[in-house]
Amino acid sequence: MYKSILIPTDGTEFCERAINHGIKLAKLSGAKVIGLTVAMPLHTGTPSGMIPAEIKGIIHAEMVKEADAKLAVVKKAADAAGVPVELVRQTEDHPWEAIVQTAKTKGSDLIVMASHGRRGVSAMILGSETQKVLTHSTVPVLVVR
Repeated sequence: MYKSILIPTDGTEFCERAINHGIKLAKLSGAKVIGLTVAMPLHTGTPSGMIPAEIKGIIHAEMVKEADAKLAVVKKAADAAGVPVELVRQTEDHPWEAIVQTAKTKGSDLIVMASHGRRGVSAMILGSETQKVLTHSTVPVLVVR
């Protein structure tokens, strides 16, 4: 049925539900899992050349550490279920773009992701990465709440 399931995570409890659901589905269909986390790039008003290299290095190392912690949840669940897993870290201003692009480049035939369930003004102001993925993806998307 499915061969490659992309599961994006931002490390929240909502995403843990999607991770567990996606891994169960992968196990049932014999698919591999692609765990993805997307960090936003560091933006400052300071020109890049004015930020000391050691500070850039520290910030980068912390971002990698945080991303690896999020992806470790996917790896642990996949390993426990006996499902093959590949972990991907991306940096992008708009996480939905990284999700859609990763699904395309990795050949995923399903995206399983969480919805935080924001409504009203909160949803309008914060936007919805899930909604944007649903709008722009050519790959089927399963939303877990």
